[in-house]
Amino acid sequence: MSQHNISTVAHLIAEPVRAVILITLADNCARAASALAEVAGVTAQTASSHLAKLLDGGLLKVEAKGRHRYYTLAGPHVARVLESLASVGPVSQAWRTAPNSSARELRFARCCYDHLAGQIGVAVTRGMIEHAYLVQRDEYAYELTPRGKSWLQKLGADASEPFADRVEHANRCLDWTERQYHIAGALGAYLMNVFRSNGWMTRFHKTRALTVTPAGWEALRQQLGIERNDELDAQAKFDTLPLTKYRDTA
Repeated sequence: MSQHNISTVAHLIAEPVRAVILITLADNCARAASALAEVAGVTAQTASSHLAKLLDGGLLKVEAKGRHRYYTLAGPHVARVLESLASVGPVSQAWRTAPNSSARELRFARCCYDHLAGQIGVAVTRGMIEHAYLVQRDEYAYELTPRGKSWLQKLGADASEPFADRVEHANRCLDWTERQYHIAGALGAYLMNVFRSNGWMTRFHKTRALTVTPAGWEALRQQLGIERNDELDAQAKFDTLPLTKYRDTA
């Protein structure tokens, strides 16, 4: 990558309004320009100008549906850049103990483009490794084991999916709030889809945050040994019980 490309992309991301737009779209959901203008706190005309620059810079793509145009990130590579940038520098104790409920919710569990991130994302990754469903292949990737494929089948997932036979089906993504790795790539996306389709996790309206359902807590305990503990506090507003911590049941 040339120095020019790096500086161009960095300039696009650095502008505060554009940064908000990109982060808002990091859940892989399409949004209209009006919705992005609202979340960024700018006029429709200003948002349109920023969106045009992000499109020209290759960070966004747009799809027309009737009279409306809907914007998404250009791909998971853009989400990885945003997550990587967010992970640069220390996470202060102020962030970890933030009284803001939105911050706690995002730290607990969130969509990182198309895969699960946050404390629960890290716990799921650790659980899969401890149960020998997943191994670290190299610095950048995990690999699903034969035992892991069998486990996916028990969850109702189709382990014959093409991603299971691809070399890079499970990227290691550094979680910017936890400073530990969670699963990205095709396997990460597939897992989140399975968790949501099984009713174990639901998404907060118009946010990246996810919540674990009662059935999800039981499934996480049985499948991966993730037990409730008050270290994870993001769901306190929904559940008066202590939340979770990873526990190995193997």
